[in-house]
Amino acid sequence: MKKKFAQAECAAEEPRVLCIIQDTTNSRTVNERLTLNLPASTPLRRLFADVAAKVGYENGSFHLVWGNGDTATATQTPIDQNSDKTILDAGFEPGKKNFLHLTDKDGEQPHVMQEESGSTEDGAQERFIGPLPREGSIGCTHDYVSQSYSYSSVLSKSETGYVGLVNQAMTCYLNSLLQTLFMTPEFRNALYKWEFEESEEDPERSIPYQLQRLFVLLQTSKKRAIETTDVTRSFGWDSSEAWQQHDVQELCRVMFDALEQKWKQTEQADLINQLYQGKLKDYVRCLECGYEGWRIDTYLDIPLVIRPYGSSQAFASVEEALHAFIQPEILDGPNQYFCERCKKKCDARKGLRFLHFPYLLTLQLKRFDFDYTTMHRIKLNDRMTFPEELDMSVFIDVEDESPQTESCTDSGAENEGSCHSDQMSNDFSNDDGVDEGICLESNSAAERISKAGSEKSSLLYELFSVMVHSGSAAGGHYYACIKSFSDDQWYSFNDQHVSKITQEDIKKTYGGSSGSRGYYSSAFASSTNAYMLIYRLKDPTRNAKFLEAHEYPEHIKQLVQKERELEEQEKRQREIERNTCKIKLFCMHPTKQIMMENKLEVHKDRTLKEAVEIAYKLMDLEEAVPLSCCRLVKYDEFHDYLERSYEGEEDTPMGLLLGGVKSTYMFDLLLETRRPDQVFQCYKPGEVMVKVHVVDLKTESVAPPISVRAYLNQTVSEFKQLISKATHLPAETMRVVLERCYNDLRLLNVSSKTLKAEGFFRSNKVFIESSETSDRHVTYTDSQLWKLLDRHANTIRLYVSLPEQAPGSQLRRALYQKSAGAAGNLEEPCERVKGPVGNMKSVEAILEESTEKLKSLSLQQQQQQEGDNGDSSKSTEASDFENIESPLNEIDSSASAENRELDNQIQVSDAENLQSEERSDSDVNNDRSTSSVDSDILSSSHSSDTLCNVDNAPLPLANGLDSHSITSSRRSKANQGKKETWDTAEEDSGTDSEYDESGKSRGEAQYMYFKSEPYTAEEGSGEGQKWLMVHVDKRITLSAFKQHLEPFVGVPSSHFKVFRVYASNQEFESVRLNETLSSFSDDNKITIRLGRALKKGEYRVKVYQLLVNEPEPCKFLLDAVFAKGMTVRQSKEELLPQLREQCGLDLTIDRFRLRKKTWKNPGTVFLDYHIYEEDINISSNWEVFLEILDGVEKMKSMSQLAVLSRRWRPSEMKLDSFQEVVLESSSVEELKEKLSEISGIPLENIEFAKGRGTFPCDISILEIHQDLDWNPKVSTLNVWPLYICDDGAVIFYRDKTEELMELTDEQRNELMKKESSRLQKTGHRVTYSPRKEKALKIYLDGAPNKDLTQD
Repeated sequence: MKKKFAQAECAAEEPRVLCIIQDTTNSRTVNERLTLNLPASTPLRRLFADVAAKVGYENGSFHLVWGNGDTATATQTPIDQNSDKTILDAGFEPGKKNFLHLTDKDGEQPHVMQEESGSTEDGAQERFIGPLPREGSIGCTHDYVSQSYSYSSVLSKSETGYVGLVNQAMTCYLNSLLQTLFMTPEFRNALYKWEFEESEEDPERSIPYQLQRLFVLLQTSKKRAIETTDVTRSFGWDSSEAWQQHDVQELCRVMFDALEQKWKQTEQADLINQLYQGKLKDYVRCLECGYEGWRIDTYLDIPLVIRPYGSSQAFASVEEALHAFIQPEILDGPNQYFCERCKKKCDARKGLRFLHFPYLLTLQLKRFDFDYTTMHRIKLNDRMTFPEELDMSVFIDVEDESPQTESCTDSGAENEGSCHSDQMSNDFSNDDGVDEGICLESNSAAERISKAGSEKSSLLYELFSVMVHSGSAAGGHYYACIKSFSDDQWYSFNDQHVSKITQEDIKKTYGGSSGSRGYYSSAFASSTNAYMLIYRLKDPTRNAKFLEAHEYPEHIKQLVQKERELEEQEKRQREIERNTCKIKLFCMHPTKQIMMENKLEVHKDRTLKEAVEIAYKLMDLEEAVPLSCCRLVKYDEFHDYLERSYEGEEDTPMGLLLGGVKSTYMFDLLLETRRPDQVFQCYKPGEVMVKVHVVDLKTESVAPPISVRAYLNQTVSEFKQLISKATHLPAETMRVVLERCYNDLRLLNVSSKTLKAEGFFRSNKVFIESSETSDRHVTYTDSQLWKLLDRHANTIRLYVSLPEQAPGSQLRRALYQKSAGAAGNLEEPCERVKGPVGNMKSVEAILEESTEKLKSLSLQQQQQQEGDNGDSSKSTEASDFENIESPLNEIDSSASAENRELDNQIQVSDAENLQSEERSDSDVNNDRSTSSVDSDILSSSHSSDTLCNVDNAPLPLANGLDSHSITSSRRSKANQGKKETWDTAEEDSGTDSEYDESGKSRGEAQYMYFKSEPYTAEEGSGEGQKWLMVHVDKRITLSAFKQHLEPFVGVPSSHFKVFRVYASNQEFESVRLNETLSSFSDDNKITIRLGRALKKGEYRVKVYQLLVNEPEPCKFLLDAVFAKGMTVRQSKEELLPQLREQCGLDLTIDRFRLRKKTWKNPGTVFLDYHIYEEDINISSNWEVFLEILDGVEKMKSMSQLAVLSRRWRPSEMKLDSFQEVVLESSSVEELKEKLSEISGIPLENIEFAKGRGTFPCDISILEIHQDLDWNPKVSTLNVWPLYICDDGAVIFYRDKTEELMELTDEQRNELMKKESSRLQKTGHRVTYSPRKEKALKIYLDGAPNKDLTQD
């Protein structure tokens, strides 16, 4: 008893293993999961038995392989089902989810247990037809699934005996036709009898040979489905054709034509005609004299109308549609027929008579039609029944006709044109002879009747193929229901899925719905219905059976053997793949010192030693290092951590070493190298890796890392001793700093603490310093070590592209660079120091050596300052150098004249030197340049360059604001909480807020590390372009960063812009001066462009011209800058010179208006006294319309409403131009009065409607009269359904007494073409614009030429 209790207690304590199994062999179960929670001691043999019992498969008929929980993995090694190993020993992990995939065994699906299969067969609810989700392929346009259908259980290949076809992407129509041809005994047998001559043609381009191969594979392959890529390649198709869906009937005709061309001069030359071609007579008989004219036409299929033109009722059956097909029509009235015998126009009867039915009868149900009401292509889903056996004898016309009335005259040779109102598909043969079936072409009516009567009994056809379309006219999915002539069983061939179906399933493809819904019944019907029907003549003398294997021609036997060998070879290759370990491999190249990456593929039975050889060759190290100096170690690339080495396991198989064959591994491998005089270090599991950087405080440098391995249970003291041995530095004075994460620098000063307690992990980074300086005794956060490491952690490397030298900037740039020290290598400490007297003298020396041009410019500057600035000029005299604090201040004063010359010269310089493709951060979608330097902006009135600080020394300001503007803005804090925008300098990100009380930039005061040196960019970066490589603290503000760049750009920071270069060389402007460079990272590129940057309260605005009566009403003019507080009239004044210079528009201020722009719609008219930000909301990336006026501005107040009216003239079928109507109120009565006033239409006859969509609200003139909501019953415009509350609404109006022009069909068609072309050009809605489809072609001479005329 105690023993049993102990066992039970032990079992309860035993860990459990959670197994999640996905059955990937069956499309119905692929999304289901089987979960087993087993004891860890369960043997593998028991696992398989449990799975088999749960899923209903015979044990031993399936494999279990490791999976990743999402997708099946065919490359995995199956788990040994006969092993007695426990699941724990087999690699299953307790407490975790262990994903397994149930897969085919040896290419065959699992065998269903007998009792289970019987029960599923009986379940009628399990059976349905319709498209299945296709594994491993993409559906054709859409996967249409009807809820009323459910598919019968997908039988395994071994039960159906048939192989499916893989859908390449949208090739379901091709798969349906190929399966139908394969299941046609006469076609398959004839194809097998044809022998391919390799000497005459490339096998890859031979369509019959590739069809032969496909049919052989369909007959002999053990796969569930095979590819059709070889067949489509023989058509001359490339991969893009797989994404084009076509009509299956069209494909049938094109393929038959191609086969006939390929089979010329062979036994199969007339095969298509013998099997599929029929004949009919197209006749016209005079009703007065009985004279009949006729011609003979051939057909390969009979197109049957679903619903007669203009009718709301569809034909109920195929038989009814066939009767309608041969029903004659009377030609009378204007359609009378000119009789050759009567020599006049007479009433006549026109119709078709079947003369010969083919052996294989193809009926196309014309479900695709065109709706002239909606002008769209539609699919007719009406119900149309079709019989399993079709008696065609009733469709032969054998009426008794007297010889004198028959008088048949052949109108000419048999042609291949269509007949019977284009219903007839035609062609392929001009042969007058008829070999099979019923021919009624004999000279005597009595003979014809006799012959027809004797053969009527032989015109009984049996249905064997139904090609089904599921979807709409826009796209869908094809599949085929085919009856096997071997066992009379119906099967559904749905791409790779083949399953048994019943006659009841066939009836579900009739289409339609329960109940009658009149004309729109097809809209509510099932979208899955029959599209093509193929019948075979029931004739025991001709009905063939499929060739048996022993009856194959010799060349087919050889082909079968060849395909079997290829399949066996593929199977062996798959087996190798299943047993191949694929893992990421890394290697630090010993000479190039770059980390290389590759994928190591090694068989699970290969040893570690062999794997090293494979990796050695894979990494191409033969010339770099001997093989004996290489080894593979376990590696974690994410943490850059060496987990362990494999000493003494050189002969261990890789499968065991890596833990089996898996789709993904949680670790990588590193091919480690050493020098011949070195010895490999032993890496033990549990060790942590530490990269040690030695810091030198004297040189302020951080050395490259040294790798050291330690244990987490080591103390800090022991760790220092370990580092001391590796670096040969004294442990007593050693300071160790751990960088746990970004910017988290922790001093390890508790010697007894373990590394684990200090936060060490698998891979770590430490800095050590062992000098005996006083810095050791300073508080850590105040020490030089912390400052150096802090700077090191936050310093990034940037590549800065400087602008090409603008006119007048070369000398100033030289002055900037000389005054700043070394122009090529500028390194500034953590704060600026006052410039020494020496520097002051050097500037004076430079000024004395300057040219006469500079002297004259200085004189001009002094005169201009005296004239323009008045009192402010006294504090900015160019000769006052006594109080200069820094080199930048010196040059700012001394070169101010040069700055002004730059402004003037930029105005007149070639625009090409200044414009560039650049964007702001918020202007991602704008293609027009926003960087052209504006002359008015550059010569802005806010132009004081210095500001006196507390020491009365001038301090340069990059933004050019004077002290008064800064003081006043500091008083007003109303907008501090305002949302920032990307394209404007807001109050909270303006330049004034970057300076502290002493005028010093707060960014400068803390983080001023900046070091630059010239850099030679790679080829292709542009000739004459100069680059800097800059090391800078990324906590510096953009404003301070720009000030550091001033000496290199040669202009103040307010006169250049910073653009960040992203991938694919896209540039976006950085404008928030108060933000830091924290979003930048190492090796980012920056482009500097000349042009004034935005100041606070300024917005970059794009101005478009509104052209209401032009085909393209929206035309870009220019970029401008509007400021907060500016009136609309002031902005118009600033625009005038720009419009004149850049756009050639010479306007006066009262001749144009500005108005709101929303997408392409004109909106509120801005009045001259409106103020931006007060009356008009302005934002970043703002756009406005500029509208040129014909006369005086009529809009005077906000209470007025401006609408755009357009007259519709129905009697002329045309629209007049737009006219603006200004209303004093929102009254409908006033609108009608104004419209009557401008048009002359009596007030009581005015009807109006609001335009729809985007301006100019284009609409087809064929639709406008009835489609718009004319004369809405409202009294004001601002209510439903009009909702006209703002300027710019479009109003159409008409005279209600004016009649609509009556159009002939020709006029309507011509207008339809013109309107479609017009609306397409304007980019507005087109009444009917079908997707452009690529024509279906099969290229007999290989792939088509890729030229422009191909389509």
